[in-house]
Amino acid sequence: MIAVTAWLNRWLVPALTALSENTYLAAIRAGMVAVVPLTIIGGLFTVVAYLPVGGWDRLVAPWLSLLQIPVTATFGLLAVFVCFALGYELGQRLGQEPAVSAGLATLVFLLIQVDPAEQKLGMDGLGSRGLFTAIVIAVVAVRTQKFFAERHWVIRLPADVPRVVQDSFLSLVPMAALVLGFWALRFLLGVDLDRAVQTAFKPLVFALNTLPGILVYAFCVTLLWSVGINGDNAMDALVAPVFLQYLAANVEALGAGQPLPYVTAYGFFTVFVNVGGTGATLGLALVLWKSREPGYRQVSRLSLPTQVFQINEPIFFGLPIVLNPVFMVPYVLNALCLTAATYLLMDWGLIRKPFVNVPWTTPPVIGHYLVTGGDWRAALWGASSIGLAMLVYYPFARAAERQRLRSQTAPAQVPPRPE
Repeated sequence: MIAVTAWLNRWLVPALTALSENTYLAAIRAGMVAVVPLTIIGGLFTVVAYLPVGGWDRLVAPWLSLLQIPVTATFGLLAVFVCFALGYELGQRLGQEPAVSAGLATLVFLLIQVDPAEQKLGMDGLGSRGLFTAIVIAVVAVRTQKFFAERHWVIRLPADVPRVVQDSFLSLVPMAALVLGFWALRFLLGVDLDRAVQTAFKPLVFALNTLPGILVYAFCVTLLWSVGINGDNAMDALVAPVFLQYLAANVEALGAGQPLPYVTAYGFFTVFVNVGGTGATLGLALVLWKSREPGYRQVSRLSLPTQVFQINEPIFFGLPIVLNPVFMVPYVLNALCLTAATYLLMDWGLIRKPFVNVPWTTPPVIGHYLVTGGDWRAALWGASSIGLAMLVYYPFARAAERQRLRSQTAPAQVPPRPE
């Protein structure tokens, strides 16, 4: 295990660290995070509209169409918000005026959503189905803006002209080039950009809703954390759009009275797998609560209040778990066990699939209940998953405890005196 850790530190960690700090991936992560509040608001209205209480459907029926309006305004325009947020973030990182970058990206995205026959925006591409298209368009638009600026292919006004006017004219040439290029590609050549992008990402969208696919994801996230890299951040740029697309599809299916299609929608991993933080470390804190080793006991008790709100850095770096073979194994194993068990329970219909996005700091059990729209069985599984995590951590925690106690009581080696 030590040899494996050394190999990871030498060869894998530097490459993955560089990947996680990539400008474009960082901008995508930030753009996705920016729209999370919208999904929470839309989810709250969804819960009110479809509360799993006997007779509620008849009571809320007269108001159902009104309750759907905020859902449509959030989930129905999700790709537009993502495009704007990503354009802003990437423009800021590339040294462009972020508001102009955001407007430029959104303009191009809306341009390709126009139905030429009706001369209206097609709503299908503005929601979750257009997420990947929005990401691609935002990156291309801001990168083109940067390309023109670096080569001074822009209109520059005198210095005494107000800054806001200067910025608007600086974007005029790249805007014209982008509009002309995408207009020709979409409407003259007839290239369906939405379909092309969705086809390119279709394998990823399919894989992450399968048990093997989500297990690979869980393994990668916890392995990265185990070697000191923020696994969630490193993977989010790739998977967050997919999980968000799943969530929106589940909300749409619920509104249409159809079965929820996706198990691993947004909330599956953050709520059902990250119980008390990545690796379900709440279970480890409870196991070490009365540890005979004073250091472990103190770290456990200090970290427990934060883990109630899904923040596990104190125990993660305090024990530590990172680069510690004794704790790395159950850390990864817990994520795999909870992922597999939760997936199967949802797939078999024993627990409702996620369709409500809740803040990631929502305490376990409460989060389980809310993310499934009030399913008491999910809350019960949340409490059970803490017990399961404790069982997985227990033998490893006791082994680490014995090892630490032996090292503390072993007599110090005194070097012999020179004669």
